[in-house]
Amino acid sequence: MAMKNNLWAVRKVLEEHLTSINDNTAEIHALFDYLQELDVKLDRLSQRLEQTQLTNQQGAQKPVVLPLDNTERKVFLVLYTEEVPLSYREIAEKANLTAALIPESISSLIQKGIPLQRSLFDTQFFLKLDPAFKERQAKENIVNLSLQSFMG
Repeated sequence: MAMKNNLWAVRKVLEEHLTSINDNTAEIHALFDYLQELDVKLDRLSQRLEQTQLTNQQGAQKPVVLPLDNTERKVFLVLYTEEVPLSYREIAEKANLTAALIPESISSLIQKGIPLQRSLFDTQFFLKLDPAFKERQAKENIVNLSLQSFMG
């Protein structure tokens, strides 16, 4: 009988541990969901800020774009020649670059004055060159592209 009582006591302790683990798991999931929502809200805020900056830049005569390095130029050309938004992976494939280079290149393009439109779909970012900027680039060659840029 003592052995049976000891086994019941061990079982009770194990069930309490299992309950505690389940509670912790639920809390971790709740925090993860909250962080994902926060990330989406930050992205929306970033898009609004970029749109506001673009609106302010459109009032200027000619947008100022700093010179692009070779990697940035490849990424820009992919975005410039595509009509639809592309994922980071698609950009990497079309530019013949590693996927690890794309986020840094995108950030650098934005810092250098290239207006991009970003959208989030199913936890994946998609990027597109701002249509108004694309049109001005075609007319004024703001980024200072040469024919060799397209053939390289």
